[in-house]
Amino acid sequence: MPKFLIELEHEANVEACKKAVETILTSGSHFLTNAEWGCEDNVHKCWIMVDLKNKDEARSVLPPVYRNDAVITKIKRYSVEKMNQAIKTDHY
Repeated sequence: MPKFLIELEHEANVEACKKAVETILTSGSHFLTNAEWGCEDNVHKCWIMVDLKNKDEARSVLPPVYRNDAVITKIKRYSVEKMNQAIKTDHY
């Protein structure tokens, strides 16, 4: 199943951080309870990795307030062999 990295951004102030955390906690999605946060390093985003069928399904697990602005990236881990092959052939 494909893996997606979801990035959610919020404003850089304490109230926005609290609201973002509350929104995630009350969303009811088990995916979101595993979010990683960058606020302590002044990067006001959270990231979630999910295994789902497609980007639309990944977007659907988000609270409505974040759905339009979320950055959803399909990610894949390549073996060393596959990376070496890509270097030699210009193919991924």
